[in-house]
Amino acid sequence: MIKDQEYLSKKAFYCLDLAKKLGATDCSVVVNNSISETVNFRNKKLDESNRSDNLAIGITTYIGKKKSSISSSNLLKENLDTLIEKCIETTKNTPEDEFNSLPDKDLLAKEVKDLNLYDDTHIKNEDKIEYLKRLEVSASSNKKIINTESSFTEDKSNFILANSDGFCAGYKDSSFIASSVTVAKDEKSMERDYEYTSKCHLKDIKDAEVLGKLAAEQTIKKLSPKKISSEKIALIFDKRIAKGILNTFASAIYSSAISRGTSFLKDKINQKIFSDEINIFDKPDILKGIGSRTFDSEGVKTDTLKLVNQGALNHYLVDTYNGKKLNLKSNGRCGGTTNLYFDKGKISFKDLLSLNSRCLYITETIGHGSNIVTGDYSVGATGFLIEKGEFKYPINEITIAGNFKDMFKNITLADDLEFEYATNSPTMMIEGMVVAGK
Repeated sequence: MIKDQEYLSKKAFYCLDLAKKLGATDCSVVVNNSISETVNFRNKKLDESNRSDNLAIGITTYIGKKKSSISSSNLLKENLDTLIEKCIETTKNTPEDEFNSLPDKDLLAKEVKDLNLYDDTHIKNEDKIEYLKRLEVSASSNKKIINTESSFTEDKSNFILANSDGFCAGYKDSSFIASSVTVAKDEKSMERDYEYTSKCHLKDIKDAEVLGKLAAEQTIKKLSPKKISSEKIALIFDKRIAKGILNTFASAIYSSAISRGTSFLKDKINQKIFSDEINIFDKPDILKGIGSRTFDSEGVKTDTLKLVNQGALNHYLVDTYNGKKLNLKSNGRCGGTTNLYFDKGKISFKDLLSLNSRCLYITETIGHGSNIVTGDYSVGATGFLIEKGEFKYPINEITIAGNFKDMFKNITLADDLEFEYATNSPTMMIEGMVVAGK
């Protein structure tokens, strides 16, 4: 059973009180309990089943502008006493930093909204196994599929965040994740692809048969790929890849990167970085949203941010420490984005495919080729050649490259936005990308 709020709060308050007695001018404590159960299958047979129960505490103490942190999975009183003593001693010997502080009191969340993030349903191991059996049968129904792997994970967690300014709040959340990985083979090649589903509530995940079928179909489509010549061409990014580009954008507007001067989007507030049609939101209060939360990891209230409005950058993602460096108030993004998404475009998926007589549809990228300092982008990729709106054949062994400063201004989005993940994008087309092929 997940530890309740009362238990977690008692541990947090004990640490806060002791830290103050030992000389801390301020203190914050987070106590978390999580339980995870996973079942894995391989080639229709049970491969592994495991369960973990994690109880952890993180303590941060301040003495003036000095700060240090410590953590442990042992919450016995004797260990907590030792932890706090060590943290206080470390803090005393830490150099001062004028930007160290707890969040401003007036920015802290006053209430915890019920965003329906917790499902107390428990699915027994035998039911997980039954789900995966059906998934594996569906995924391997085509004889071109030669290997399958699948998993089902149920996570439950509860936490309390408290600080010496009187903030104390937390909530439960849950997730149910199922995935399918398939390998297909024909006389010319062997290919791999995947599909997965992740939801806060069990009833919202994809059916086992649907998940397995999608993974298999996507894999089989990639068989017998061809190589293409180098050229400059429009690329259409599948939603799974398009959301990765959105995550790179988020990395470039974190206040930590901005304060260090290591982002190509430094000093770009109120400037056009996308075309007029592009709007980007970070919305923390979506019911049952994978990234939803009432407050950030410092306790600061989270509100919806329209990060980009008609192409112009409105906000950075600001936490307390880096916000003080930039003379900005925290906007509740310590720990990252919530539910980040491009607003949907005005063109259908089908019409997007037909905008150019010839283009490439990218389904997978290989490597980490995003440089947020310069904006350069270069990754290996696989996908499909599209001619006159029709998928012709799979392609592989290409490298796609560009610079985000140009790429962002040449984005066209379809109207097929779906909220499947914490970061979501419609299908995306970027004109004028460089492709290096054979």
